[in-house]
Amino acid sequence: MMMSVSHNTVSAFNQANSAFHGEFHRKLATFNQQRLQPGFGSPSWQADLAMESKFRIMEGHFVEKQRAGVAALAAEAPRSADAFVEWFEGLRESGPGQGDALFPWLASTASMTDMRWFITQEIAGEAGFDDLVAMTQVKFPVQAKLELARNYWDEMGRGSAGGMHGPMLDKVAQELKLEPSIENTVWEALALANTMVALAANRRYAYHAVGALGVIEMTAPGRVSQINAGLKRLGVSAEARSYFQLHAGLDIKHSAAWNREILHSLVLANPLAARPIAEGALLRLTCGARCFERYRLELEV
Repeated sequence: MMMSVSHNTVSAFNQANSAFHGEFHRKLATFNQQRLQPGFGSPSWQADLAMESKFRIMEGHFVEKQRAGVAALAAEAPRSADAFVEWFEGLRESGPGQGDALFPWLASTASMTDMRWFITQEIAGEAGFDDLVAMTQVKFPVQAKLELARNYWDEMGRGSAGGMHGPMLDKVAQELKLEPSIENTVWEALALANTMVALAANRRYAYHAVGALGVIEMTAPGRVSQINAGLKRLGVSAEARSYFQLHAGLDIKHSAAWNREILHSLVLANPLAARPIAEGALLRLTCGARCFERYRLELEV
C-alpha cells in the first residue's frame, strides 16, 4: 500500500532542507569573501590555514556531489574537437534552465519591486567574471591562455576604468538603491557563486571552470537582453543599464571566440579534456536553473 504524505509534511521538509542549504552556503560564501581578499600576512596563519582546510574539504564534497548529478549527461559529450564544440553549442538551446519563463516575465510584467529583488539576488550571487577568468588561466596552453587574456582585457574595460564590467553592474545597484548581502540572498544564488569560485580557485577543477565560464558567455545574451528590456520599461536610465546592454551583444562575440580558441584547442590537444569541460558547463547551467526556479517561486511567476 502506498503511504500518503501530507502537504504540511512536504512543506516542512522543504523548509528544513532549505534552511540546511542556506546555512551551509552562507558560511561558504563568507569564507570565500575572506579567502579572496588580498592580505598583509598574519601571525595566525597556521590557525587560518587549518580553518581554510576544513572549508575547502566541505567545498570539495559539495562540488563532487554536484558532479555526480551531471555525470551521465556529461559522459555523452564527444571527444573529438569539432563534435565537442557542436555538442557544447547545443547547450544554448537544450541545457538546463534555457528558455526559462522568468526572463520574458521580467521583460514584460515585473514590477519595480520585483526587479529590485531579482537584481539584488543576482548581484549577491555574482562571483566576478574577471577574477574567475584570471584564476582559471594559470598554466593553460598558449592558444587557450591568449583567448582567456583577451576576454579578461575586455572585462577590464581594455585598460579604462570607465569600461570595466564589474563597476558597470554597480551602477544599477546604485540607481535602484540596492543593498545586497549574504544574509538576504537565497541559498540557490549563493550556491551558484560558491560553485564558480570552487571551480576557478582549485586547480583540480581548472577544465571545469573553462566549461562553466564558457557556457556563461554563450547563454547570457538572451537573458540579459530581457533584463535590460524590463529595466528600460521601468524607467531605469541607460547608464544604469549599461552592463546589460553591453553583454547582450558582446558576449555573442566572446562565446564564438571562446568555443573556437579555447574549447576546440583544448579538446584537440587532449580529448580527455572534453569530460571535465562538459561537467563544468552542466554544473553552471544546473545552478542557474535552480536559481530561476527559486526566483519564480519567490516572485510568484
